Amino acid sequence: MQDVVEKLALCIAKGKISRSAWFPPDMKDQDGADEIAAEALKNGIDPDVLLKGCMVGMDRVGKDFSEGKAFVAHLIISGEAMNVVMKQIKPFLESDQVKHKGKLVIGTVAGDLHDIGKNLVSMMIRGAGFEVIDLGMDVPTSKFLEAIDQNPGCFVGLSALLTTTMRNMESSVKEIKEKYPDTKVLIGGAPITLDFCTRIGADFYSPNPHEAVEYLNTNV
Repeated sequence: MQDVVEKLALCIAKGKISRSAWFPPDMKDQDGADEIAAEALKNGIDPDVLLKGCMVGMDRVGKDFSEGKAFVAHLIISGEAMNVVMKQIKPFLESDQVKHKGKLVIGTVAGDLHDIGKNLVSMMIRGAGFEVIDLGMDVPTSKFLEAIDQNPGCFVGLSALLTTTMRNMESSVKEIKEKYPDTKVLIGGAPITLDFCTRIGADFYSPNPHEAVEYLNTNV
């Protein structure tokens, strides 16, 4: 089983999606995440083992990204490799054979139509073993509150890329905390700072996807 974990982790960290994928060049004509996952499930390997491979692989590329050794393109292609594994695992997820660590409700705040950063965070957190409820872009506070109500005990992630929508983030955090004071709220985005996080009463500021994953893992 450890062999499967390492093979998957390598494919995901390097972005090897399938045997037919040309990237990365040094893994040409080798099985990718798709073939390895399919073969493992065919041989009766527990889906949790595949999920662990995703977690290890995304953790590696996430660390590289936070240290400036990888870039957004690397995260995206690693996410694509992870997603083909998640498609293989999906029937098991739906049958509850795989247990999630917890849930994250995430969305880009009202008035903001940017989602690349949010999608990267979602990808990393899903790969770390959490269920992600992605509300999309331009999400009003009411929609966050409804999702929290439907997913008791969840974490909440708010993203903003525009300085003009930071006040919408602030009002969303305020209303979430007023109605659900025990809910942990993570915020992030290009204009967001730790000082802003503290001032508006959010629980955590994540400058990159890897730190968001670390926060969830230590607070689950």
